[in-house]
Amino acid sequence: QKQPVESGGGLVQPGGSLMLSCEASGFPLDIYAVGWFRQVPGGERVGISYISATDGSRYYADSVKGRFTISRDNAKHTVSLQMNQVNPADTAVYFCASGLEDVRLRFHSLEEALSYTHFDSWGQGTQVTVSS
Repeated sequence: QKQPVESGGGLVQPGGSLMLSCEASGFPLDIYAVGWFRQVPGGERVGISYISATDGSRYYADSVKGRFTISRDNAKHTVSLQMNQVNPADTAVYFCASGLEDVRLRFHSLEEALSYTHFDSWGQGTQVTVSS
């Protein structure tokens, strides 16, 4: 079954760091765009970062820009989300999703990237809790 798998969640103190990984299970993740999303109880799933498979372009939500970094390791078929300077507002379940992007398009924002990529494979999510 084509499904990415998240790992790396846990409890972290405010100001600390955490790295989440999204690993392909049964398919080559390196040919797919990958997005990271997060969801709090009772809230909507919100996209926070995206990395293109075509040219490696990266996009971030304003809420995480400058603190989180998305990256690929194609040799390991993984996409990571390095989370630095976390705060309690980052507490959520984090999901990664993969999808094929339209190679004819060039995005100018995270919103465009998320809107024009069809994410058809989603992980089960990993909990991140920021608390002292």
